[in-house]
Amino acid sequence: MFQYVAFYKPYGILSQFTDEGGHKGLSGFNLPPDIYAAGRLDHDSEGLLLLTNDGKMIKKLLDPVFAHPRTYLAQVDGAITDQAVERLRKGIVIQNYKTKPCQAEILSVEPDLPPRDPPIRVRKNIPTSWIRLTLNEGKNRQVRHMTAAVGFPTLRLVRVAIGNLTLRGLEQGQWKYVQKNDIF
Repeated sequence: MFQYVAFYKPYGILSQFTDEGGHKGLSGFNLPPDIYAAGRLDHDSEGLLLLTNDGKMIKKLLDPVFAHPRTYLAQVDGAITDQAVERLRKGIVIQNYKTKPCQAEILSVEPDLPPRDPPIRVRKNIPTSWIRLTLNEGKNRQVRHMTAAVGFPTLRLVRVAIGNLTLRGLEQGQWKYVQKNDIF
């Protein structure tokens, strides 16, 4: 029987069960056995991670042919401009690759997220701002490369949705079973 688990991955945790390179893995969160991450979040990113034992679902989530939306909240260094957000929407060149058009918007209010541990660095004279990005592709560290390319490096990155599945009802480090139809 297939299992689908939504997990709120904290900062500093790898998207694998084994510890590596001084970073802790998923083994300390009492997740069900024999499930695997369907995609990944880097150790310095937080948010929604889907785990499953459904190999076909993992392939669907990882194969670019089956593009699906992934939504992120990114805190960036500086007061991001409308022009920078428009460039993100249209697609930009990062690492010799032009990103696909995406949805991007500046958030007028800081999102309601738990504090990050450790907190991001704060510089008195440089503001930060928050944007929401929804991508239909998932290159390695893509959001970070995109925001840096438009002059606003990412300080904090939280994935809040995969398809229709969101972080709603989860705290950092918590997980819950979901249904396949909760995702798409």
